[in-house]
Amino acid sequence: MPLGKAYDKLIDSKTADMKNIGGRHAGAITAAQFIQRFIKDTPWAHLDVAGTAMDSSRNDINPSWASGWGVRLLDRLVADNFEKAEK
Repeated sequence: MPLGKAYDKLIDSKTADMKNIGGRHAGAITAAQFIQRFIKDTPWAHLDVAGTAMDSSRNDINPSWASGWGVRLLDRLVADNFEKAEK
């Protein structure tokens, strides 16, 4: 997704340091802009998975309406590739 000054302005606020939502349009991009203001030069990724998380059926690993789709996959990716194994 593109990041830039035009999208960053959408989270400016007259009464606070910034807003945590940019409005109806460009929600995933303004969410990424919000994160960008905090992380500086650290490599990062914003995954907008809200749409896949809603209205999930309940089962043994998902006792609520939110599936957490992708969370276990990302946890495994980080554990297998970026964390040192404890010995």
